[in-house]
Amino acid sequence: MADDREASSLFGEIRRMARTSGAVGGIAARVAGERFLGIRTDRNAHAGDLKALLGGLKGPLMKVAQFLTTVPNALPPEYAQELAALQANAPPMGWAFVRRRMSSELGPAWQSKFASFGQEAAAAASLGQVHRATLPDGRLVACKLQYPDMASVVEADLRQLKLAMGIFARMDDAIQHDDVYVELCDRLREELDYGREAAQMRLYNRMLAPVPEVRTPSPVEGYCTRRLLTMSWLDGRPILERLAEEPSQEERNAYATALFKAWYLPFYRYGVIHGDPHLGNYQVRQPSEEGPAGINLLDFGAIRVFPPAFLRGVIMLYEALRDEDRDKAAEAYRIWGFTNLSKEKMEVLGLWARFLHEPLLDDRVRPIQEVDDPDFGRKVAAEVHAGLKRTGGVKPPREFVLVDRGAVGLGSAFMRLRAELNWHRLFQELIADFNEQDLAARQAEALREAGVPATAP
Repeated sequence: MADDREASSLFGEIRRMARTSGAVGGIAARVAGERFLGIRTDRNAHAGDLKALLGGLKGPLMKVAQFLTTVPNALPPEYAQELAALQANAPPMGWAFVRRRMSSELGPAWQSKFASFGQEAAAAASLGQVHRATLPDGRLVACKLQYPDMASVVEADLRQLKLAMGIFARMDDAIQHDDVYVELCDRLREELDYGREAAQMRLYNRMLAPVPEVRTPSPVEGYCTRRLLTMSWLDGRPILERLAEEPSQEERNAYATALFKAWYLPFYRYGVIHGDPHLGNYQVRQPSEEGPAGINLLDFGAIRVFPPAFLRGVIMLYEALRDEDRDKAAEAYRIWGFTNLSKEKMEVLGLWARFLHEPLLDDRVRPIQEVDDPDFGRKVAAEVHAGLKRTGGVKPPREFVLVDRGAVGLGSAFMRLRAELNWHRLFQELIADFNEQDLAARQAEALREAGVPATAP
């Protein structure tokens, strides 16, 4: 009966849209007034209001906002700066909700399945909250409970996002977001299924098994449903908390190396990427008697599986930049899914590609960015945006979305860590024996063993 009530909650969706439409519509009106009528507005104040609203709503619109801050000039800089600070830390639901959700998922006698269960949430995110518990055999686990009515929340947020993107597109067509929107819709809807996330967690357990510096939780059989995900508990610390203590260069480099492998070994060996690299999705483990410094990788809802041919295009673009080969670059962009690229548009896209690939081309120990300007990336993005606007705009393929999100998000983390590594050699180790057919075979076997459903094209 509870499921029926949630599935039919049209009123929940209407309430949701009513609460967000003012913020989205307000931004659109202010930006339009400034660009077309010369009306000056207080963007900083409105951006702060929007950040507070999205954080309080606990919804996927917050995740979308985080992503949009990584697309070059998708939002005005004042809004992007505020929204980038969102780290999925909305206030948790109370014990009454927890009892109802657990009873709905595991039955009225759910508490008998645990030796103990923490009433207070250990963490709160955009789609659910986490409680620490102990199983009868003594194992510590994390129970992630999905917030109520999230299906209608997602659909309402996606409608609001479509409205906002449509308004921005009419004001600025440098980046046409049609396929970006489709990709975000598919990924957010998949995140509602915690059964799918459990399978994707098993997939990451398998792919990262050879990387001891990266730990991933394991789902607990018999304790997972579509709206409840129970997994092994991993002890770790927020990365910013540890950085505030000024760890050694060696320790910071160890965290960066682990992060690089956590994201890019699955990508280049299996064609799989973790699509949400914000700081809340990994913890750090300090060096101790139990082992060297490393990370815990968390949250496996936004996972993307790519056709093996796409990985060939990614590596080909790197080679084109290395060799300054325009014909190879054109073929790489075609494989990625870009269409109707003129020579001028390719040159503009090359500015962004070189910005992201430059550390991988440089065979020496160095920081991820050597320019002493924290706004350098945004300035490059602005230059790319202006170039695309001048040359008629571009339509990024959906495959571009999470690859770009990962590169920008990880680059930001490496800058925070002040890591100094030979990024070129780390990358070469991953692609040295690349073979499209071998990747296809590894991917198919890993997906089958983990039980991961087919992803969107």
